[in-house]
Amino acid sequence: MEGLLFYATFYMNTGFRAAGTLIFVACLFSGCRDGAGRPAGGADGAHGGDGEVGKMENIRYAKGFTIERFSHYKLLSIFNRSATGLDTLRYLLVERGYPAPPGFAGAGVIRVPVQSMVALFSIHVAEAHFAGIADRITGLGSFAYIYSPAVRRRIAEGKVRQVGLDGNLNIELILTMRPDVLIGTANPGGPAGKYAALIRAGIPAVINNDWLEQTPLGRAEWVKVMAALADREKEVDQKFDSVSAAYSELARVGRAATQKPHVIIGLPFKGSWFMPAGESYVACLLHDAGASYKWSDTRGTGSLALDFESVAPEALTAAYWLDIGDAVSKADIAARDSRYTQFLAYKNGNLFNNNRQTDENGANDYWESGGVSPDLILADMIRILHPDLLPAQELHYYKQLR
Repeated sequence: MEGLLFYATFYMNTGFRAAGTLIFVACLFSGCRDGAGRPAGGADGAHGGDGEVGKMENIRYAKGFTIERFSHYKLLSIFNRSATGLDTLRYLLVERGYPAPPGFAGAGVIRVPVQSMVALFSIHVAEAHFAGIADRITGLGSFAYIYSPAVRRRIAEGKVRQVGLDGNLNIELILTMRPDVLIGTANPGGPAGKYAALIRAGIPAVINNDWLEQTPLGRAEWVKVMAALADREKEVDQKFDSVSAAYSELARVGRAATQKPHVIIGLPFKGSWFMPAGESYVACLLHDAGASYKWSDTRGTGSLALDFESVAPEALTAAYWLDIGDAVSKADIAARDSRYTQFLAYKNGNLFNNNRQTDENGANDYWESGGVSPDLILADMIRILHPDLLPAQELHYYKQLR
């Protein structure tokens, strides 16, 4: 159930304006609890269907996928964990001009490098940008919350179509577009059947469940899937290594803080306060930023659906309040519920929301590029909670609400 709660909360932020938070889960690297290890690679192990021995790509943090490289193709395996077990989705990324290898029954075939793609969610736009192939996006789930100026220009020029989301996915339109690949997502343990008609028609659908990763860097490392689709592994590996190194150093600084101020997260939504569970990546970020978080010892990688009365005792004394839904000012917060004005962070003015990079359309870049820039998010958090630990610099994703 908590996984489904997170799914709803995450997509309210990436597709619709509402309260909620992304989920970051624990890791040894960042001082948080480690999650389950990555399953073994594809069903054929280190050998392709033609007997060739493959080489596993170096995936350091992500647990949800593996990539195995062969002479003229790559085997991408994506793992979908649920309470009933583990499903593995396999894709053959075959170099153009070469036949698909035998021995991979049921695997989807994608010709690479891809020249066109449908990216259903804004995080997929960020991953395409990171890989340098945002100009290959020809379809988006919704235009409403896409932040990227380059992609918005392509939308204005009529080069990108809006194809809908989930139950409103416009299958007929996508079939006429004939993209090389569709990048989508699925519930934990849920079927990917909403893409079945596309798959039967020869349009591969890659299930990109980056949001289920157990660390900020694990989530960001899904850019390597985009790199494999684009044949841009070298460039992406170099950029990712820079992000990883920056995050690692910042986490060292944050965890060394002697004072650990208490923090609360989010705003109630439809009667529930969705607080990040202790094994979530928000809890991990707070730990790495040198914060104290009341729910850090709870189990689960999603959200805790709490009532106001459960959160209020902590909120009355917590020094900081972060990720405050779509609130834009102290007056905005007070107008939603006068009880919020009694919180210590409200009285002291320590209200920081992650909506600094919001454009005139309401698109928030925190939910777009933030997914591949956990180092920038962590730097913001440390500067908020421990302004003496890092050189003075303007916050990137966050702003203080006044």
